Amino acid sequence: MNKTERIHSLDALRAIMMILGIVLHSSETYNLGRSTIWPKDPVDTHLFFNYLSSIIHIFRMPIFFVIAGFFGAMLYDERGPVRMIKNRISRIVLPFVVFLLVLNPVITFAARYTTDSFKITLSALSTEFTLIPGITYHLWFLYYLILLTFSTFLLADLLKRVPFVTRLISVSFQWILKRRLLNIILFFIIIFILLVWMWNTWAPTPLDFAVDFKVFLFYLFFYLFGWLLFKSRELLNSFMKNDWLFTILGFLIYTSKFLARDYISDVLYGTLNALVVWLFVFGITGLFLRYASIHSKRMRYISDSSYWVYLIHLPLTLFIPGVIVDWPIPVLLKFLIVMTLTTVICFSTYHYLVRGTFIGKFLNGRKYPIKVSSDQAV
Repeated sequence: MNKTERIHSLDALRAIMMILGIVLHSSETYNLGRSTIWPKDPVDTHLFFNYLSSIIHIFRMPIFFVIAGFFGAMLYDERGPVRMIKNRISRIVLPFVVFLLVLNPVITFAARYTTDSFKITLSALSTEFTLIPGITYHLWFLYYLILLTFSTFLLADLLKRVPFVTRLISVSFQWILKRRLLNIILFFIIIFILLVWMWNTWAPTPLDFAVDFKVFLFYLFFYLFGWLLFKSRELLNSFMKNDWLFTILGFLIYTSKFLARDYISDVLYGTLNALVVWLFVFGITGLFLRYASIHSKRMRYISDSSYWVYLIHLPLTLFIPGVIVDWPIPVLLKFLIVMTLTTVICFSTYHYLVRGTFIGKFLNGRKYPIKVSSDQAV
């Protein structure tokens, strides 16, 4: 099969979903409520940050796994099973292992410093230095991406032996995808059933090495949706239909639900989550297809850097709040300082220490010149 032309919009979407981790984790320190895994500022918290982190959380990983499934199918289709597996080992498995081991003492130090500064303890986040990490930290998404990738690979290899079933699945998916109201209702029902099975309003973040099978199936559905979407990529442009409507509607429903959280049941809360996630998946993806489909040097640079930025941002968002805890400034300013400093450090280290070095090649498959040139559109 001919190589698929680079889809700049989905590259950009994947990058932004990864970089939103900075916003998400910068806000965690200033959320209201207790946490066993994340240190909370003992002086300054605000409900706004609960809203900010929760609305990002509702769409970020589902969209990421949809895009991951799409590009996974592209690799499988264009390079074949063997080269796909080699690519995934070099681009996902090895970075997961290396960075988990390297970041473990850094995250432990950051957690120890900030918990000491806040004068608190956390039951689920160790501040004792160990050679082998006890949890996957923020790299849980790589851990589950590895599991999803290899599981889907085996499933695809199995279905190749029964082409009739493969064609039936593809035709059925296309038929459903062309009927926007129907597919939102159908996909909403599936996610709702999975949430009821978990008996939760949303999928928990699985930090343990022991696989949470329910969470695995939850994200497998989004990954398979992306895989099948690649097979029906001629329908991608249909995502632009009602993209603004779905995004705004998702925002309004989620905001209303959040404001009324003390007055509605957990069942209704989870039901609305199951609906909102699909409004965001179709709406936000459609917006990127509409506005980010043309090559942009700046966006390509952000896309190239996003892997590194995501990998190293967590200890910074843990450490910086401990430094500024006693500063007599508003909580919003504290949040902006943490987010801005983390962003500057992440992108600066990428530019000068990663982009043109062996680290950049390890993460992205090649070194890039520090100066971005127009030939990087290919």
